[in-house]
Amino acid sequence: MSTDFAPRGVWRIVAAREIAVKLRDRNFLVSTVITIVAIVASLAITGFVSNRTEEIDVAVVGVGADRIVATANDLAASADRKVVFTARPQPDVTAVEQRVRDDETEVGLMPAEPGGWRLVGDSAQNDDAATYLGAAVQQIAVQRNAAAAGVSLEQLGRGGAVTYDLLDRSTIEPGLARIVSIVFALLFYTASVLFGMGIAQSVVEEKQNRIVEILASAIPLRQLLIGKVLGNTAMAFAQLALFVGAGLIGLAATGRGDQVATIAGAAGWFVVFFVVGFLALASLWAVAGALATRSEDLQSTSMPMSMVIMIVLFAGILLTDTWRVIASYVPIVSIVAMPARLAEGAAAWWEPVVALVLMAAGTYGTVLIAEKMYRRSLMQTQGRLTMRQALAVED
Repeated sequence: MSTDFAPRGVWRIVAAREIAVKLRDRNFLVSTVITIVAIVASLAITGFVSNRTEEIDVAVVGVGADRIVATANDLAASADRKVVFTARPQPDVTAVEQRVRDDETEVGLMPAEPGGWRLVGDSAQNDDAATYLGAAVQQIAVQRNAAAAGVSLEQLGRGGAVTYDLLDRSTIEPGLARIVSIVFALLFYTASVLFGMGIAQSVVEEKQNRIVEILASAIPLRQLLIGKVLGNTAMAFAQLALFVGAGLIGLAATGRGDQVATIAGAAGWFVVFFVVGFLALASLWAVAGALATRSEDLQSTSMPMSMVIMIVLFAGILLTDTWRVIASYVPIVSIVAMPARLAEGAAAWWEPVVALVLMAAGTYGTVLIAEKMYRRSLMQTQGRLTMRQALAVED
């Protein structure tokens, strides 16, 4: 059948074939399941560690030491800090120091001359012990001194209360926002390489086995490219949606449900940006396959794509402040930069819209150029081509 009369919607057949091949690929299915399990497991472990109560044994000596430890526990509980201090009474100072040296207790508490108390550790300071035991000693001392002065602790502290209100509760914790931005960058890298290299490998295998000559006699090359790009983009979208969904469910299960809504919004934008940007990347990966004549050539023809993806990966992880703002408007780089800013609460509502329009325009131009290089290089079997050579070949 002449390609002049081939149905214009034949790309759907190609896309369906690409999807079917992926769904029958055991390695792809296993890696997807393993990744989802890894995401859920890592979040579960993180939640377990963050919610686990730390127990700190304190070797004590001296009158009033037990009261200090009990007060420290009250202070830690009021601060919602999951730490519990347990007093281990000792006969003398020497025994306290020996217990600490032998790692039988984390810290030791003993009276100090001419007044006050002394904390001892082995080779490193325990921050929780220093914070809460130190605060307990100060609180007890203030209570004792207030009683000696004939005033209550409430009277002594009148006017000293400080409240801390957040003006914007829609943003997430800075540390969590940083982790989210790194996850976006890693997901972009993984999906781009996995599906992109799959497209390039498929194209070069069809070319190497001469199957493309049969396809070209029945299907317009433009339709063949569209089918490959859209089929793999659909699978990339489905996989990313699974990963993001698993992550959001895991966050909700670890007690961070109050921040899931904000993260979900940023994740939604990430998926949208990725799908639009991947249309350009997928077409260029197809060109990388068309430029090669053997599978061994892919390492050379796909080098520019690998470099672009690595640049985006490191930009998503390393860029901050002004550089991240600039990157969030640069097509392809904005796939990770703009969602990261949204997760931080640093972008206005209109900024992702503008960045997405720029991404769509860049994708449209890239696809047009890639389509020409793909058509002009796919049937060239004399040897490996460069992108410049592919553009110079006449239709």
